[in-house]
Amino acid sequence: MSHSLAGEPPSAGRRAAPLTTAVYSAAEWDLLTTLPGRVLVAAASPTPGRPPRGVAAGLAGLDAVAAGRAFDSDLVRAVVAAIYARHDGAPAPADRLADLVDLLAACRAAVRVLRRRADPADSAAYRQWLESVAVRVCHADDLTGPADRRFLHRLGDALELR
Repeated sequence: MSHSLAGEPPSAGRRAAPLTTAVYSAAEWDLLTTLPGRVLVAAASPTPGRPPRGVAAGLAGLDAVAAGRAFDSDLVRAVVAAIYARHDGAPAPADRLADLVDLLAACRAAVRVLRRRADPADSAAYRQWLESVAVRVCHADDLTGPADRRFLHRLGDALELR
């Protein structure tokens, strides 16, 4: 028997979306759930002055994203759950993922969304979690140099962590 998704209880074995996600529009939620992957890709991408990252860096970034499951933040846990629940397999275009200017603008947009809609503790946890993803990628292969420090500083600024 088929059920409408609007207003009907979830089917057996499926949980309703956490209350945390209900306060965000679809576009806002998409921004919050795609940003961790974008941060990981940007941190791992070679740029002038930054060497290419190895597999260990990518794995460190994935591990940092997954570590959000244990955060003491409903928002971070809900974002990680949404990332792992995605099954469309359609990645965002690579040029958008690695574009630093676009990434920093998206981080600033996420900060604005969080300021309007999130509990301050959840907002801080989410922003710190994003930064931790980038830090783990940049430090994974012991190649951290001045360009990496500039990248991390710019990311921290965009996330209003400094």
